[in-house]
Formats: sequence, structure tokens, C-alpha cells
Amino acid sequence: MNKIFRIVAGALWLVGRVTGRTYNEMNIIVYYFIIPYSWLLMLDAILGYHYCAIIGGVVYFLLWLAIKNFRSFSDDLFDLSVKFLNSFNKYGSNYVASSVWICVAVPIVIYGLLFYIILI
Repeated sequence: MNKIFRIVAGALWLVGRVTGRTYNEMNIIVYYFIIPYSWLLMLDAILGYHYCAIIGGVVYFLLWLAIKNFRSFSDDLFDLSVKFLNSFNKYGSNYVASSVWICVAVPIVIYGLLFYIILI
């Protein structure tokens, strides 16, 4: 678990450094924007139309207009995400394990299911 966490966190940190974004900003961009939007695109491929991607794009555009300070927004949303992941501690997990399960394993399973549906 620790190795997977370090690889993902390191990649987010590196991309953030290259793009001039903070780790928190990259985390939010990837987990709240890029991954969900890619799922909408895949859902549209399954359903045969582009409504999900269009609606998602409009929602993201409106959010972009509404967010005055993306760094502050990202820090606040990241803190809420940490609290959510730490809420699993009462079940014997920890932040690193919860991060890997929820932020790595669950998206991989969802991508797998969506790819399977697209290919059948």
C-alpha cells in the first residue's frame, strides 16, 4: 500500500511541479475533474450520445467561473477529502490504505467495468 501511495502521490507532485500547480491542486484536478469527466466520456460511448460529456463540461465551466481562487478551493476540498479518508480509520484502516483503496483501486475497477461494457 505504501509503495502505491508514494508512486501516485509522487506523480501528482511531479506533474504539479512541472505545471506550476500545488500537490493539492493536482489532486483535485485529477480526482474531481479529469477522472470523473473521463467516465462521462466513456458513459457517452456506451450510450451512444454526448449528453453526459456536454452536461459535465457545462457544470465544470460554471464551476470554473464560480471559483475565484483555485488554490484555496483545492486546499479546502483536499482537506475535506483527507477527513473523508480518515473517517475509515474507525474500521481499522489508515489514511494511506484508504487512499489506495478509494483513490486507486475503485477508479481502476470503474474503468475496468466501463471498458468491458464498451468492448462487449
